[in-house]
Amino acid sequence: MESTAAVRQRMSRQRARDTEIEMALRRALHALGLRYRVHRRPVRTVRREADVVFTRARVAVFVDGCFWHGCPEHATWPKRNAQFWRDKIEGNRRRDRDTDDRLAAEGWRVVRVWEHEDPLAAADRVRALVALSPPSPAAVPR
Repeated sequence: MESTAAVRQRMSRQRARDTEIEMALRRALHALGLRYRVHRRPVRTVRREADVVFTRARVAVFVDGCFWHGCPEHATWPKRNAQFWRDKIEGNRRRDRDTDDRLAAEGWRVVRVWEHEDPLAAADRVRALVALSPPSPAAVPR
């Protein structure tokens, strides 16, 4: 069963970057005095872009939408074209796990923030991890 034209059009308008929660998180991180890069690949050889990247601390932050990434609290499973959407969302989950594993193998720490999370609480979680992370070898003065 195919999606209706209206559903296809609505889904295609969903923002992939600079979403409301992402902007709120970035404002909260900035207010905490943290400086970061936006929409960058943490590791060049891993073709995945993080929403917020702390290069020296080697922390990558991904802001995940509840629908698109299958949030355990808020995920909804559409009834129309159900198999397509289940495959799509499960594929996103597999890619997220693969991304986390690949970045960890390169010495990065990954933070996943759900869109329903309080941005201030999420920023505190990120700040704690950034503070724990030793500077990257390239950042250590000689």
